[in-house]
Amino acid sequence: MEDILRYFLNVDVALATLPALLQGFWVTIRMAVGAVLLGIPAGLVIAILRAYRIPVLDQLLVLFMDFFRAVPSLVVLVIIYFGLPYVGVSLSGESATVIGLGLVLSAYAAEIFWAGIKTIPLGQWEAGLSSGLHFSEVLAIIVLPRAVRLGIPVLTNRTIAVAKGTAYGAIISAEEILSVSLSAQQTYANPTPLIVGAVLYLAVFVPLVQLSRWIERTYTIRM
Repeated sequence: MEDILRYFLNVDVALATLPALLQGFWVTIRMAVGAVLLGIPAGLVIAILRAYRIPVLDQLLVLFMDFFRAVPSLVVLVIIYFGLPYVGVSLSGESATVIGLGLVLSAYAAEIFWAGIKTIPLGQWEAGLSSGLHFSEVLAIIVLPRAVRLGIPVLTNRTIAVAKGTAYGAIISAEEILSVSLSAQQTYANPTPLIVGAVLYLAVFVPLVQLSRWIERTYTIRM
């Protein structure tokens, strides 16, 4: 028991590394929030554009969605961080993580919103058009509110899954929780920083999981 405390729950090591880990904690939050703020609105825009059924654009959007849903998030981040400098665009690890995860989330969000749009009965479209509304007005006033509402429970779970990809930022030098924990673990030759890092991840994502369950219950009852 004494060895376990010394190696995995070393108070001195935990206190010494806590300031750096807390900085990583805030970086993780910034990246997760940034990816969500980028990904969900972009996904909604993609779904709206698909509703107009513009042939070439629709095919390009489907290709975008399929690519970012099929390629692992880590690969996307590596391509952005290590590939873009070859075309003159250099991003920090934090920015590359936000953009990469935002793109992945936008692809999933677009598919979820698009599925919601397709579930709206044709009669509601026809009723809106027959009342004198233009296609865009029917889409904005009648279809989108219900489609978004239908997609929210699924979207919250997908958002959490993608947001947890902030840990991939450690691979591309983003100073998030895992990166700082690994560095501290090597410095002190003690795994305690990894344990503290795991606790900080729980502090970030457990509230999100609880929030997603609340949203699921709320919208399931109302639908």
